[in-house]
Amino acid sequence: MAERLLPSDDPVSEEVLEWTIKRGSQDIAQIMNWLEGSSVRKDRQMLIGRAMDLMEEIQHALRRLDDLR
Repeated sequence: MAERLLPSDDPVSEEVLEWTIKRGSQDIAQIMNWLEGSSVRKDRQMLIGRAMDLMEEIQHALRRLDDLR
């Protein structure tokens, strides 16, 4: 990530949002690994639902980050 000349209006929120995006991505990767090993339809649906929730959370964090920058 490139360094900006001007600091964010809210550096704490920016750091939290960056962490949320990174952690959500890691969690989605883990869920996909679990999904690969799952053979029960109900488990697969639950894992996909959780991954989709995390993707929505990441999208929200990205929008908020754009607003801060």
